[in-house]
Amino acid sequence: MNDEPELLLETRGRVGLITLNKPKALNALSMSMVEDMHPHIIAWAADDAVDAVVIQGAGEKAFCAGGDIRDMYLNRGTDFGAVYYAAEYLLNVGIHTFPKPFIALMDGVTMGGGAGVSIHGSHRVVTERTLFAMPETGIGLFPDIGASWFLSCCPGQIGMYLGLTGHRMRAADCLYAGIGDFYMESARQAAFLDALSGGGELSARTVNDLLKLFTVDPGPAPLATHREEIDRCFAGDSVEAILAALENENTDWARDQLAMLAHKSPTALKLTFRQLRLGPKIESIADIMRMEYRMAFRTYRGDDLFEGIRAVVIDKDGAPKWQPDSLDAVRDVELDEYFVPAPDEPDFSQAELS
Repeated sequence: MNDEPELLLETRGRVGLITLNKPKALNALSMSMVEDMHPHIIAWAADDAVDAVVIQGAGEKAFCAGGDIRDMYLNRGTDFGAVYYAAEYLLNVGIHTFPKPFIALMDGVTMGGGAGVSIHGSHRVVTERTLFAMPETGIGLFPDIGASWFLSCCPGQIGMYLGLTGHRMRAADCLYAGIGDFYMESARQAAFLDALSGGGELSARTVNDLLKLFTVDPGPAPLATHREEIDRCFAGDSVEAILAALENENTDWARDQLAMLAHKSPTALKLTFRQLRLGPKIESIADIMRMEYRMAFRTYRGDDLFEGIRAVVIDKDGAPKWQPDSLDAVRDVELDEYFVPAPDEPDFSQAELS
């Protein structure tokens, strides 16, 4: 039995340090981790002795691979999903509006919920071990934790491409897509943290200057090679239009995307398309999270999320049976239900810290 705490919270100098401490589980984000982290974020925002916050993951494999979806599966039929999503999204709002530098060391696998506790920070640092993705459509979900905002901020149609396909990116692509801000070799992270916490008062400028001393250019982004195709194919006004555009490309890359999309939940694809077209029209992060909470609330009461988790994590057969199993069977009236107010939904504006 492992008696190590799942979350380590400490102060070093004028830095609040968060360490996700479940390396064997790729630092998957449990309910207790969310509940323990949030009050510290709130306290550090108001603490004049804390100038900045750093979040990191334990071990060499992952920053955070996402939410603990096994818990979701085991608690089907309860209110666990609503409680978890509410807590997680409120935390995301707090990080997004944190009034001081919030530095995320995204070293290793960073997916789903891991993006939620990193990408909302002011300084996102990727390494040679970073592997970033929003793979939710493959488990019958949609890219949540504020993806309606940050994927919509990606240049061109990259956000739609990432959201629908779950494409995995390394460091250079993360910087190109606007998912990361700095590239730091993983071996230099400890020295950076020592330098950050060993000096005097910190400001956004001093944090930036220090990061520049420890970071370098990761080189060319492979994603740029397909930028024209991505913008051309993923600009369609429906998922069906995107698939048709990919078919018309008639290239190996386009065929690879079609093959990847064929395995995703049809409902999740259509939900993702709608949310990412709505995202740029929504002004506040609180309203973004309100929309996503409504979507998550409804998803947790459906079938595809649990079928996707079963196929990927529980039975690991890789053969989910989606309901419905085709795009043309997903009706707009059914999608509308994912965007109506949910019972007792939180007021996400109350979580804003600035």
